[in-house]
Amino acid sequence: MIFKVLSQRALTDSVYHLRLQGDTRAVTKPGQFVQIQLPGFYLRRPISICDCQVGENGTLDLIYKVVGHGTKAMTALEPGAELDLLVGLGNGFDVTGEDRQPLLIGGGVGVPPMYGLCKALIAAGKQPSVVLGFNTASEVFWKDEFEALGVKVTVTTVDGSMGVKGFVTAAMESGYDYVYTCGPEPMFKAVYKVLDEKGLSGQFSFEERMACGFGVCMGCSCKTKYGNKRICKDGPVLVKEEIIW
Repeated sequence: MIFKVLSQRALTDSVYHLRLQGDTRAVTKPGQFVQIQLPGFYLRRPISICDCQVGENGTLDLIYKVVGHGTKAMTALEPGAELDLLVGLGNGFDVTGEDRQPLLIGGGVGVPPMYGLCKALIAAGKQPSVVLGFNTASEVFWKDEFEALGVKVTVTTVDGSMGVKGFVTAAMESGYDYVYTCGPEPMFKAVYKVLDEKGLSGQFSFEERMACGFGVCMGCSCKTKYGNKRICKDGPVLVKEEIIW
């Protein structure tokens, strides 16, 4: 499916916000992702959806970090450029639970899907709060956008240069009954431990290398308590009770 680049801007030294226009009707849940075909690269690049205006001529907001040659090439995209995308991939977050005060935790480039999720939870009548975790103040992005939604936002930085000093778990003391999170695996393990101690549950959106993006190549399979699952097709969101560390 062809999408047109509307705009692109740098949020930090290595993180970019890309807005695309095209048919977004396949996007049905927050936490889904797209696969982008870049000229000159064989494999598509998976990027989580930050926000989406659903429609035949809708918009996609994608936030990505430069980590290799493919994402570096994306920084050169200019308005008017066209990209081939696979859209609406993955299972996304389930916001239909009985929780009333969910906590959303995003670590680094795990922050973007929390934004669309936050909007969906608010629309469902819930009262989310948000924790955004980074290494240092120069890496912080999208804080203002979350605050504009009217939710409580806590920033944690490992070096203490902004917000609460430490990891995201330093901001997990109280005030929530469920957790949604996306970020690196070490963060997941720490969040999982806190939830275990509190007897709470949650949903974890995993980051994984993948090729096809829709469950055919089996390259992103992982073991769960209920058998092997494909992060791209059965995930990227897994519930706490099925995760094996």
